[in-house]
Amino acid sequence: MDKYIHTVQYYETDKMGITHHSNYIRWMEEARCDLLKQVGWPYEKMEELGVISPVTAVECKYKISTTYAEKIAIRAKVEEFKGVKLKVSYTMENEAGKIVFEGKSEHCFLSTDGRPMILSKKFPDLDEVLTNAVGV
Repeated sequence: MDKYIHTVQYYETDKMGITHHSNYIRWMEEARCDLLKQVGWPYEKMEELGVISPVTAVECKYKISTTYAEKIAIRAKVEEFKGVKLKVSYTMENEAGKIVFEGKSEHCFLSTDGRPMILSKKFPDLDEVLTNAVGV
């Protein structure tokens, strides 16, 4: 998978000129959306088909601060997929190639009425794509 590149915006920094910690979670979402687009299942397509995928857990490890205008390369990787639950890991690097952040997010799949959805039954092609993406 291609890395997602995010440029730190001025509004994402605090009074000290450092990226506010909450923005890394947003960048995780940007990279996850990009990952799904790369495998042919963008969020727009899933939502049109009645699939939603809320976050159920987040883990963050901040390594090095980032600042305005830095380009951050984000590698999103499917760590685990069990049909109903998806785990994604994220590694963010600055332009010098140093790891600035590592994180994970967990997601489930629901129908728009809030009921759990087993993708292998409802959308076997999405299930197959996510199964094949594990570890790639």
